[in-house]
Amino acid sequence: MSSLGDVIHTFPALTDAAAHGVRFDWVVEEAFADIAALHPAVDHVIPIAWRRWRQGLLARNGGRNHRRELSSFVRALRGARYDLVLDAQGLVKSAVVTGLGRGEAKVGLSAPSARESIAAVFYTQRVDVPWQQHAVDRLRQLFAGAFGYAVPQTLEFGLRPSATRERLCVLLHGTTWSSKLWPESMWVALGQQASAAGLRVALPWGDEGERRRAQRLAAAVDGEVWEQARLGVIAQRLASAAVVIGVDSGLSHLSAAVGVPTVVLYGSTDQRLTGARGAQTVNLQADFACAPCLSRTCRFTGADQLWQGQAVRPACYSRLAPDQVWGAARDLMDADRVLSV
Repeated sequence: MSSLGDVIHTFPALTDAAAHGVRFDWVVEEAFADIAALHPAVDHVIPIAWRRWRQGLLARNGGRNHRRELSSFVRALRGARYDLVLDAQGLVKSAVVTGLGRGEAKVGLSAPSARESIAAVFYTQRVDVPWQQHAVDRLRQLFAGAFGYAVPQTLEFGLRPSATRERLCVLLHGTTWSSKLWPESMWVALGQQASAAGLRVALPWGDEGERRRAQRLAAAVDGEVWEQARLGVIAQRLASAAVVIGVDSGLSHLSAAVGVPTVVLYGSTDQRLTGARGAQTVNLQADFACAPCLSRTCRFTGADQLWQGQAVRPACYSRLAPDQVWGAARDLMDADRVLSV
């Protein structure tokens, strides 16, 4: 109910549980419904539009429509009775939804394990999952505790890459935190290397600011700007790429989960806790004194960190230059060609 990355991180847990005969209906934010439906263990997706509703439920104009949609959601949620209702997020808002669901058991993280400890009061069964682990590992342990099996040694997202690959390099430049934005000048240098290697360069976008940035980058590297599309369509496009390079974002995690050669750049966020997982994924963490800071905005106040004579902001990305990133991408593509032979 919060981010695309959270949805992708849940896929291995779904795969684990499906091996023990578990089938799922999944409540997920409406924008991510297409992605949740991709997992073969998911029978039905129940979209929730909390991002829209929370802005206008009490408003005079438009609030009535939001309240009507919310009522329809609750009816859909309570329209079936389940063996078990599981909160995979550990937030108050997700716990409330868990409480509304009709099930013989309501399961979630224990108070010390949940992101918001008060969420635990909504459950009839609580699972202790230690912190300081990757989000994927925490979710797999939660599901294993809920359904009573041991976490498997292997990790499977349940998704498969496209049978055909295009000579396509996708640059995922968009993200919600300003501290995760790689400098445009570096994207240009990277895109030029991809073009010189004979790859078409494609740039998706999510909002108006990202669209303008995608247009600037495309003009500089002779690339193409994808039209806006549903996430399910974007997933199909990513699956056919030769390589995907991105900052820490939901689309980068999706690309990695599909099995496409994927390079993900980490500065302010910690790849040990939320690094993209995938058979052909490389996470590059900036080796910088204050990284990872886990701050939404860069707070570095030291001397300018330079790349080709230009100050780099966020400063930690001065340690992730385009040559290094392209080298990692090239190695992944070479390995992918060997595996495909």
